[in-house]
Amino acid sequence: MITDIRPRLIEAALTGHHAENENLRHQDNFLSDYDLWMHRRYKELLVEVIPSFIYASEEADPEIIGPQADPDLCVLVDPLDTSELAVRSLYGYTHILVYSRSLARPIAAVVGDIFHHVQIYLAAMDEAGNDRALMITADGTQHPLEHTSHASLPEALITNYLMRPAQRFAPLAQQHELLKALGAPTESGKPKGRIGVDFGSIGLCHVAAGFTDAMIEFAKGFAIWDLSPGHYILHAAGGSVTDLHGKPIPLDYSLNSLSEINAAMNVRKKFIAAGNSNLSREIQEVLSQE
Repeated sequence: MITDIRPRLIEAALTGHHAENENLRHQDNFLSDYDLWMHRRYKELLVEVIPSFIYASEEADPEIIGPQADPDLCVLVDPLDTSELAVRSLYGYTHILVYSRSLARPIAAVVGDIFHHVQIYLAAMDEAGNDRALMITADGTQHPLEHTSHASLPEALITNYLMRPAQRFAPLAQQHELLKALGAPTESGKPKGRIGVDFGSIGLCHVAAGFTDAMIEFAKGFAIWDLSPGHYILHAAGGSVTDLHGKPIPLDYSLNSLSEINAAMNVRKKFIAAGNSNLSREIQEVLSQE
């Protein structure tokens, strides 16, 4: 999928033809022809791997694919994340998660980075029931994800989806205690805390790889297709994902029926994703002071 879509997105960026569509499902989100093409193409390709499943994409209502009337597996897809940046060849990601309804948990997730050398983040349940996480670069080199960050708050690089001025950036700028904690000097006497921008599930994957220390979302909340693939990958790497009160967010997404899947597609979750539970608690404590 990455190989197929990348040249199309580069052409869109160079020509300025971004192929924007009216988004009837999510009116405040950017939607392009490329999102819709990937939505259809995923459905075609997945049938070759999973003969029967419930297909739950950001771009359409959930539907049953294949001969089974009530298949166990639900495949959740965000075909093209950060679409408005992808058509400018800046950032582009694609998410897929396979959820077992009988186990009430994910069994596999893949997040693809369209434009960077670090290209694939994935997690899956092995035959012994253990969750394993892995990163793959464009040259095929595989790296197990087993060493998340041990940073404390004053030295942490924390990311946030701060792209939207009113909805996201302004609430972040008002988190005075968090910014104060990140600006405090460390034992070396130098302030090392940083705020960075990140996007959807890829932000949690960066925490899983140890590239960043934490990601927070306390404004609008993430939809299930943005949160769940990265949530599972970070879980498999040994990281922590909680709500803003410090309660772990479970892997049971309540995808038991078509009606529940439809309902889940309309829920947004606020969260703290961190490389270690101590950092998660530190962030939760400073956020609670606002």
